[in-house]
Amino acid sequence: MDDVGGRAPGLGPGVGGSPTGLGPRRRRRRRWVRWVGGGAVLMVVGALGVGWAAYQKLDGNITSDRTAADELARFEKERPTALVRGAQNILVIGSDSRSGDDNGEYGRDSGTERSDTTILLHLAADRRSATAVSLPRDLMVDVPSCRRADGRRTKPVFTMFNYAFQSGGSACTIRTVERMTDIRIDHHVVVDFSGFKEMVDAVDGVEVCLTEPIHDKQARLRLPAGKVRLDGEQALGYVRARKSLGDGSDTERMDRQQRFLAALATKVRSNDVLLNPVKLYPVLDAATSSLTTDPGLASLRGLYDLVRGLRTLPMEKVQFLTVPRKSYAYDTNRDELVEPAARSLFARLRTDAPLAVARELPDGAREGHAEGLSGSLSGTPDPMPTFRGSTAAEEGCE
Repeated sequence: MDDVGGRAPGLGPGVGGSPTGLGPRRRRRRRWVRWVGGGAVLMVVGALGVGWAAYQKLDGNITSDRTAADELARFEKERPTALVRGAQNILVIGSDSRSGDDNGEYGRDSGTERSDTTILLHLAADRRSATAVSLPRDLMVDVPSCRRADGRRTKPVFTMFNYAFQSGGSACTIRTVERMTDIRIDHHVVVDFSGFKEMVDAVDGVEVCLTEPIHDKQARLRLPAGKVRLDGEQALGYVRARKSLGDGSDTERMDRQQRFLAALATKVRSNDVLLNPVKLYPVLDAATSSLTTDPGLASLRGLYDLVRGLRTLPMEKVQFLTVPRKSYAYDTNRDELVEPAARSLFARLRTDAPLAVARELPDGAREGHAEGLSGSLSGTPDPMPTFRGSTAAEEGCE
């Protein structure tokens, strides 16, 4: 050190306490960088914390149906074997339960519930197609002995399909479907009235096309003809209404449900929802809050693993149809399967074979039948059968 300021020889101004002020400025800059860096870290940690909290909330929303899992495990030896690795069969059950504050407005809670809507959803192993098959609630089927909520067991009975859910819940419904179709059900999902409404409201409503006005006091609907955006309450009335819409049949109602589900799927698949976190979170929150599923699906990871391959699935490859049915011979208010069309449908789903759908079949054509020789006789692949139905890409308004 050789001068009064204590500056080391050979060092220029700006180091230490110099007249230029660069030393303090650099110290301030370092403090600012540390502050900004620390703030950024806190922001990232905070964002991760919010993200983790949101994940935990969504993950905890889903109700696991352990009772059904235990009952199905009890009868594992009698259940069908899955034939195609990677293909998935999910039974979607719409419950008409009146229990709970949000469901009580739709009727008195009698302590029982029935499957208001049941859909067998088949996802192809390559995830290039999906087929949703509606099962009529009035279909006459063999319902096996099932465990009731009070622990007692019912007797096997030939009765309406929705009795299975009323008597033994989702496990009884699954066993009934498996016996009828010989298709292994991999997963199941139960949705009630309030959950359905919340999902529709979460996507800001779903647009449908009405050929004529609707005024149904029982369904709480008063809608004009043309394109109409339904909120959750209106959508519930629309898919449940029966006597005042169409020909009043359950078949017509299932067709309407299929059209609505196609519109809902299109809305959820749109970039406006999937790429907008502000809109996506309420959809996920509503969906997960309304679901009761088997333990394998009762988590965000389980649901994600199931649907991740469907994100790029073209809407024209999402098919809707109702199992081939006709009026039951001994009661026109009930349904029975049409054979061999129903067997053909179940065989295609069981073996993950493709099928086609059309709103109208050619004159003289039989549902579930393909013209030409079968593969077993000709040595060529089985021709693709056609069933009455539609795809999610079809526009409802002409």
